Amino acid sequence: MPTSSASTTDASAKSTAASGGVQSLERAFDLLERMADAGGEVGLSELSAASGLPLPTIHRLMRTLVACGYVRQQPNRRYSLGPRLIRLGESASRLLGTWARPYLARLVEETGETANMALLDGDEIVYVAQVPSKHSMRMFTEVGRRVLPHSTGVGKALLAHTPAEEVRALLARTGMPAATEKTITTPEGFLDALEQVRKAGYAVDDNEQEIGVRCLAVSVPNSPTAAAISISGPAGRVTEAVAESFVPILQGVAAELSVALSSQTPA
Repeated sequence: MPTSSASTTDASAKSTAASGGVQSLERAFDLLERMADAGGEVGLSELSAASGLPLPTIHRLMRTLVACGYVRQQPNRRYSLGPRLIRLGESASRLLGTWARPYLARLVEETGETANMALLDGDEIVYVAQVPSKHSMRMFTEVGRRVLPHSTGVGKALLAHTPAEEVRALLARTGMPAATEKTITTPEGFLDALEQVRKAGYAVDDNEQEIGVRCLAVSVPNSPTAAAISISGPAGRVTEAVAESFVPILQGVAAELSVALSSQTPA
């Protein structure tokens, strides 16, 4: 049953008072997150229905966000996320990579292979951190590099629990180009691969992004933003046999990283 605006507002006020937060600030961030979940552009009535807040309250908050540059009002009167958020997002991504590096370094120590962290940014995968292997033959991915999800282990890990219709829509937008002859290039093939990820608990890139390179990846559970970590190396070293020992290490580090990213330090 839908929650009334009055009860939602009252519950929000009580929650804010208990936590010592600023209600209008919490509401503004909630609206920004709801806009992002909706694809970046929404109407006021949609925000009101989703948040339970009355239209005058939403209109007041959106006016403030527009004035600050965090939201734009479109010619069609709908609202979209604004350009000032880009700078915040880029800075946050860099910090996220910095925080992840000690965990990636442990992955390198325990597996001997290059460790990576990646995020899903729109329709693309962006690598935000890497710690290279100490082997003379090792994999290198430039931090900041963007690739398409269908050809990567981290992409599969990040999309494994996304509804099939949303995955199909993403693939329709990207076009699924082949990076190698082993790249999955059909939506049905990719959805089958995601089913395997859900069953196995980890994803594999088997020469799909680059011939001779194999990658094992897992998502970071309950991360504030969708994130995945992986280890990658020559296909001759990252074999199906070593996956049995490497995957539990990956999953353990991902769980620890999740706790670190979600922890809050009181002001």
